[in-house]
Amino acid sequence: MNRAVPHPCLPARLAELVADLTALSVPERLQLLVELGDELPVLPERLRARPELFEPVTECQSPLSVLVELDGGGDDAVVHLHFSAPVHAPVTRGFAGALHTSLDGARADEVLAVPPTMPALLGLEGVVSPLRLGGLTALLARVQRQVAVLTDCRG
Repeated sequence: MNRAVPHPCLPARLAELVADLTALSVPERLQLLVELGDELPVLPERLRARPELFEPVTECQSPLSVLVELDGGGDDAVVHLHFSAPVHAPVTRGFAGALHTSLDGARADEVLAVPPTMPALLGLEGVVSPLRLGGLTALLARVQRQVAVLTDCRG
């Protein structure tokens, strides 16, 4: 993977993903996004039958839901992300995979510090439609909102 200087507002793994994506050609970016979706973990058994725990991201073109869990409390809590996305939606799964790869296991304060413009940093303009990029922006906002609520409740 590309080891560019990290973006100052991004957790290290997200900065690495930004550097990796932007170093690729347009077709390679789409391929990496699909691969990230393919790597999205299967939901744990305890969550599979509990869709009511997940928050839908209605701005996405394909069904996508997210659930954030925290280990610990306050800004140092460790964030765990769970996504429900259909296998037949590779771009949507790719967005979820990108966030999972780069933010799962990060501290709550790191996740909350990710700028809302982060999707633009990924270099996906011209790779996916503006509507799909809006879905990624909404997904990030849902993740950050859930982290904020959970840290306020536990902090």
